[in-house]
Amino acid sequence: MKYYIIAGERSGDLHGSNLIKGIRKHDPEAQIRAWGGDMMQEAGAEIVKHYRDLAFMGFFEVVKNLPAILGFLSFCKKDLKNFQPDVVILIDYSGFNMRVAKFAKLNGFKNFYYISPKVWAWNQSRALNIKRFVDKMFVIFPFEKDFFKKYDYEVEYVGNPLFDAIADFIPNPNFRKDARLGQKPIIALLPGSRKQEVDSMLSLMLSQVYEFPDYQFVIGTVSNLPKELYARWQSIFPVKLVVDDAYNLLSVADAALVTSGTATLETALFNVPQVVCYRGGWAAYQVYKRVIRVPFVSLVNLIAGREVVKELLQYDLTKENLTDELTKITINQSTRQSQLDGYAEISNILGEKGASERAGMLMVKEVRKNKGTK
Repeated sequence: MKYYIIAGERSGDLHGSNLIKGIRKHDPEAQIRAWGGDMMQEAGAEIVKHYRDLAFMGFFEVVKNLPAILGFLSFCKKDLKNFQPDVVILIDYSGFNMRVAKFAKLNGFKNFYYISPKVWAWNQSRALNIKRFVDKMFVIFPFEKDFFKKYDYEVEYVGNPLFDAIADFIPNPNFRKDARLGQKPIIALLPGSRKQEVDSMLSLMLSQVYEFPDYQFVIGTVSNLPKELYARWQSIFPVKLVVDDAYNLLSVADAALVTSGTATLETALFNVPQVVCYRGGWAAYQVYKRVIRVPFVSLVNLIAGREVVKELLQYDLTKENLTDELTKITINQSTRQSQLDGYAEISNILGEKGASERAGMLMVKEVRKNKGTK
């Protein structure tokens, strides 16, 4: 059968690659055309657009790049009509993908959504559009199932795909040597995967280097961003860079400073105490204050339903506050243990590994049912 998958971000590339493996296990002859990245390509998809070309962040960034975004949408519509997939599978990336869902529905293409738009966080009425245009939703957080019930929309909870990636990950025993890291304990810096995030977050994170001389600071970088974005800091601070290898970095880290997003949950699943950091532009923050409907920004706290990790956001993200919180998770054993206990609670909530295979199996089954085949 033919599958058209759209993942517009780095995290979507990871989830998409595992989903493709799940689909191929139950449909070995699957033809997969996709928007994504290197991991999805390695899993067997034909990549027609790379996510590095799609990473627009913030209101003004989107407005500035609106002609390009509309061009991508036009290309997508034509490509769908040419490829004629049995199903369109949309992964997160809601601003773009919901427009594709509407087009797919109105043009007779079956469509699934894997990893729901965060409608529970803001503008919750968007759930009505999902109900109208998305044939089947596969969610990765237990609380999402209850949220959609309020809109009389049944969704499928398949588990969380990060379990697949992390449970199957085998750390490199020579990582410290290969990355030229010494034996000092490590504080990992994960400033995000978008240029705007890295620009905003890295200087604040690096303000801690000289406050913790007994630790070495290591930046987890991504290859889809210019090297100069990170390398310029090496002339100012004694920091090291690890490229596209956050999991090995987390496997040896003692603590981490993490920009809110998927990385906060990954850090928790590696049992690394963390401080969550985020500062957006002034205009974006004004919008955020008025529309966000959840008490936390980190996935760790949202899943637990309480504060497990400290979130330093916007004006609370200062050098002094960061020093205080980093001290707590490096020196204070009770604070460290409290976070680790919270991480264990989160693992129990999320359930067992195998989300990607379950999602792939259910999708293949649903498409076959729709086609009237076995």
